[in-house]
Amino acid sequence: MTWNIPNVLTTLRLLAAPAVAVMFLYFTRPWADWFALVLFVGAAVTDYFDGYLARMWKQTTKLGTMLDPIADKAMVVIALMVIVGYSSMSPWLVLPATVILFREVFVSGLREFLGDTAGTLKVTKLAKWKTTAQMIAIAVLFAQGVFEHYLWASTAGMDQNLVDSILRGDVEDLHGLQWKMTGMVWSGHVGLWLLWIAAALTLITGFDYFRKATPFLKD
Repeated sequence: MTWNIPNVLTTLRLLAAPAVAVMFLYFTRPWADWFALVLFVGAAVTDYFDGYLARMWKQTTKLGTMLDPIADKAMVVIALMVIVGYSSMSPWLVLPATVILFREVFVSGLREFLGDTAGTLKVTKLAKWKTTAQMIAIAVLFAQGVFEHYLWASTAGMDQNLVDSILRGDVEDLHGLQWKMTGMVWSGHVGLWLLWIAAALTLITGFDYFRKATPFLKD
């Protein structure tokens, strides 16, 4: 095994995946949302730099090649589980998340079955865009959780009619309810759209991998 900076970055990204879930076990919201968001975004950034540095410094290794897709899948799968869990199983989140999880398991199983011939399933540019869309969607949905909690905390104990009046602009907004509501709504909508786009790309790339593997599946 060769340990260099690109491999260290990949390993840190792999360790950050379960750490995102752990944030919600040991911290209360919104701190858990903030820590998970920062941790996830930081880990997602390393996804670019580990590959870039490995190519630039000619430090591509078998260890890095193996760990990189595992780290990506771990990040996406664990983060989606956390988000879906805190969404009270909203079908708008559950469906695209299920598509993404199924595809990741399917392709991983396909690669394992192919063994030495798994190299034929090379990562395509569309697959890289798929991963990027997944990570951006998840980051935005974590941000939505931050806005949602701050809005809830600001309106706790307030009369609902007063809250409605503030949001309509009839009463002075001394608690920043309007920008919190706007942030929550927009991040929720953008995050959902991106997740559905990511799910569509996930299906397309999954079918592409299956098509390429078909010749090796014949008896």
